[in-house]
Amino acid sequence: MRLGILFGVLSGAVWGGVFLVPALLPQFPPLLLSCARYVMYGLFALVLAWPWLPRMLRKLTRADVVLLVKLALTGNLVYYVLLATAVQTAGVAPVSLIIGATPVAITLLGRHDAGAVPLRRLAWPLVMVLTGVALINIDMLLSPHAQQRPLGERLIGMLCALGALASWAWYAAQNARFLKSQTRFDGNQWSVLWGIVTGLMGGLIWLLVLPLPGELFTPAADTTQADWTLFWVTSLVLAVVCSWFGNWMWNAASQRLPMTLGGQMLVFETLFALLYGFAWAARWPSVLELAAIALLVGGVVLAARRHALPAQATANPAH
Repeated sequence: MRLGILFGVLSGAVWGGVFLVPALLPQFPPLLLSCARYVMYGLFALVLAWPWLPRMLRKLTRADVVLLVKLALTGNLVYYVLLATAVQTAGVAPVSLIIGATPVAITLLGRHDAGAVPLRRLAWPLVMVLTGVALINIDMLLSPHAQQRPLGERLIGMLCALGALASWAWYAAQNARFLKSQTRFDGNQWSVLWGIVTGLMGGLIWLLVLPLPGELFTPAADTTQADWTLFWVTSLVLAVVCSWFGNWMWNAASQRLPMTLGGQMLVFETLFALLYGFAWAARWPSVLELAAIALLVGGVVLAARRHALPAQATANPAH
């Protein structure tokens, strides 16, 4: 369990940077950001897998391929398009408020899985996590900057954020159940296979959408060469660090933790996103933000203790 928690923290550390990218590159449409990131992820995964790809492909079943396609859509392409759209239309703060509730959604989805702790035992950890997320965002939601956005844009952003939440929660549940039910692929191998499929689908979408009229793939007119350089460098970093390494760490955590605890690890994505945001803004967290961080960390620690107690009871039935 401790190793699983460590892997969960590492995945949150690299995924926390994902929230900043759409805000740093507002001149690039969300679909272009998503396809560029995942095509690069697919190419990198293909290079990594090349020496042992034939052996892995022989182990794949038709059901595995269907699941990989579903996971590539829900956990990567659709999720990131919705997230990027939400950030660019509603802002980072309200979107993080909604996405920050993902641990609760995953816990609810995994309440009947093996190793799950009854929800009544997780009531306080879940309340602490939700309270922490609310505190992080409450002052930002009411700030003058947030109110400057048109109401229609904010509503679209909220709907996209809810779609991203549902998409990623479904992916996390299905992915964790698959990894626990088989021994043919470890976390790294599954991440690489997932990356190859995602890259193929991202490339296919790129080819299909590029000839179409409209602005789905058209950057802003004032985009400079420096902006394009930052775009490709960022896409490469997202592909290698956030997609490949982050997914590998998340798969390793999913194999070791019950879903009701594994879902709580996503709190660290929110925490690291906050830390990166503080560093980018060159400021220290406020008292309210420190209280929120304490609640988030405390909720995850309490959830881990609630999961550890049943395991100890099983190991020491005399007690």
